[in-house]
Amino acid sequence: MQQPDPEHQADAMRRLLDEAACRELVLRAATLADTGQADALAALFTADAHLTRPNGAALKGREAIARAYRERPAHRITVHLVCGTLFDEVGPDHAEATTRVLLWAADLRADSGPQGRAAEGRQIVGRFIDRFVRSAQGWRIDQRVACFDLHTPDLPQV
Repeated sequence: MQQPDPEHQADAMRRLLDEAACRELVLRAATLADTGQADALAALFTADAHLTRPNGAALKGREAIARAYRERPAHRITVHLVCGTLFDEVGPDHAEATTRVLLWAADLRADSGPQGRAAEGRQIVGRFIDRFVRSAQGWRIDQRVACFDLHTPDLPQV
C-alpha cells in the first residue's frame, strides 16, 4: 500500500482549516446581523470591503457597512439560517464561496408566546457570494454580494 504524500496531506489540512475559518466568518456575520451588532459585523470585513445588499445598495468600507446595519429598524427581528457553504476556490491568501441562506423575519413588537413570535408571512431563500482574503487579523470578507432567489407569498398572520 502506498503511503500518503506528507506534502499533499499538509496542503489538504491547510485548505480544510482555511475553509473552516471562512465558514466561521459567514456564520458569525449572520449571527451579528441578526443580533444588531453592527460594529462587530463590520469588523469581519476588510477595511475597504465591498458589500452589495439584496436591494442593490452598494456599501464600501467598514464604516458604511456598520452604518447601514445600525439603521435597521429596532423592532425588526431576523434569523438567517445558513444552509451550507460551497467553496469554488481556496488559495493561500484568498477564497471564494457561495452560501445558501434562508431568511426569517418578525416584529419585536408582536406578542411572544410559547413558540416565540409569529414570523412574517414572507420567507426568503437567498445566497451570499463571498470573496475572502487573509489579512494580518486573519481571514476577512473582502467582497460580498447578497441576493434573494425565492420567496413564499405573503401569508396572513395567524
